[in-house]
Amino acid sequence: MDALQISERFSVAQAIVREAGDLAMGYFRNRETLAVESKGPQDVVSEADRAVEAMILDRIAARFPADSVLGEETGGPQSWDGATPLWVVDPIDGTACFVNGIPVWCISIALVAGSEIEIGVVFDPNAGELFAARRGHGALLNGVPMRPSTAASFAEGIVGVGYSPRRPAAAVVQAIAQLLAEGGMYQCNGSGALMLAYVAAGRLIGYYEAHINSWDCLAALAMIREVDGWTNDFLAGDGLTRGNAVAAAAPGLAEAMRRLSGLT
Repeated sequence: MDALQISERFSVAQAIVREAGDLAMGYFRNRETLAVESKGPQDVVSEADRAVEAMILDRIAARFPADSVLGEETGGPQSWDGATPLWVVDPIDGTACFVNGIPVWCISIALVAGSEIEIGVVFDPNAGELFAARRGHGALLNGVPMRPSTAASFAEGIVGVGYSPRRPAAAVVQAIAQLLAEGGMYQCNGSGALMLAYVAAGRLIGYYEAHINSWDCLAALAMIREVDGWTNDFLAGDGLTRGNAVAAAAPGLAEAMRRLSGLT
């Protein structure tokens, strides 16, 4: 894709994610009527997830019919050659919070081409916050450039920590123990996408999770890289379709986060 094609998609992605937020908020305000199903331990899906994803996919198909899509609820193409733009969509990241009335969830949309995350947008409709990044053009929060934390040690801020039952609990327990031993503190708010976006915005100083899916993190990873923060190579080893461990940090904590996570 050339710069003009990426720019067009960046503008469209921001419009779509806001529209998706409006649709999701309608379900959130009437969640007592939601149909909710379990997909596994600590993993639920609601009719809101499916409706929001369908709307996003419809909007993408109408504007860019040749592009491919990988959605949390609908899956992706049978094969992807890397040359076709691929939209990676999480219609509601933080569904457990969503269905329980906790206003900590978001919509996350990324665009991948080849081995690069070209675009990332995360919208938190509860706070009215749109986090957006385009590779090589910086990262914005509601149109204002984001700045990461200047922390140089874990004792200077809060690290986001996620847990996935797809990996042994020992991995996250060990990371938390090491973090606390170094004077750090942690939080888990139920949305990996939001916590990673907070790293780009300087609210958190880092993030670690032993396994996360691509639709939960790619958009925010693009933001962290645009503010010169550090992230591991999430797409290595088929992270796009199988998920991977993820670690991210403010610029001054790259080495400390590598040590904590064991990732490079």
